[in-house]
Amino acid sequence: MRIAMMGSGGIGGYLGLRLAKSGADVSFIARGAHLQAMRDNGLRLESPLGNVDLPRVTATDDPAEIGKVDIVVVAVKLYDCEAAGSSLAPLVGTNTRVVTLLNGIDSADILAGFVPRAQIVCGTTYVSSYVEAPGLIKQAGAMTEVTLGGRSDPVIEAFQDTCGKAEGIDLLLVDDVDQQVWSKFVLLSAFSGATSLMRSSIGPILADVESRQFIDQLRDEGMAIAAAAGHPMADDFAQQATSLWQRIPGETKSSMANDLARRKRIEVAWLSGRMHSLGREFGVPTPAHTAVYRALHLHAKGTA
Repeated sequence: MRIAMMGSGGIGGYLGLRLAKSGADVSFIARGAHLQAMRDNGLRLESPLGNVDLPRVTATDDPAEIGKVDIVVVAVKLYDCEAAGSSLAPLVGTNTRVVTLLNGIDSADILAGFVPRAQIVCGTTYVSSYVEAPGLIKQAGAMTEVTLGGRSDPVIEAFQDTCGKAEGIDLLLVDDVDQQVWSKFVLLSAFSGATSLMRSSIGPILADVESRQFIDQLRDEGMAIAAAAGHPMADDFAQQATSLWQRIPGETKSSMANDLARRKRIEVAWLSGRMHSLGREFGVPTPAHTAVYRALHLHAKGTA
């Protein structure tokens, strides 16, 4: 099975390295200093599960150098989704599956402008990892879960088998992946909004009464939006969200908070901004998400 990682940052780099280390045929699409470091020295992972060094990798900024593959994992930031979609053609054959692990709820619709919708498989991951330095991926915490649709798709089932041979990837196939996507959208929009707006990791937010009420309000607004959109959360979702936030290391921040601190572009328009626009569409109040969106909009394009 040939696999291409469209985006080799925190998620794409992590998954691709894990797969390549297990012997899978993986090609990385990257750019800039990160690409050069991968070409020169390979890719490294620092993880609580154990560090991994992959001295040699196949890395390029030109998908045409890779050609048709079985699986394309799209793992770019949401603001790069359209550009990634426009560069998919050299990678995609009639039996290729394009797996999107992007945040938010819009990536499949964006990618469908470039490849047939039937070949797009949605998924989620709770792996927390980021590019610490060019050629170096750092994992925060020990979560390894990836969830995909396509339970009865032989190509996706083969991909699951391939992932099963790799350490640090727990891939689950489900029937209703849309619900999984919406659940993560609600969770991540609250987590990213709170940690970004407060410039804080999750531990102090949960420990402070006022801050805790704010992240809970973000979660509850997201649940109301999801219900209005036809994707109601489970009765115990609020408690599940709190349990998840309590399980991750207290020093953990969202990738958006890290990007904000580094003055990079941020995904706020597709997270709290999307909650804001959906609230207007459905007539559901979203004062907390609207506050996050408006406060961070000035920084959305970054200055780095």
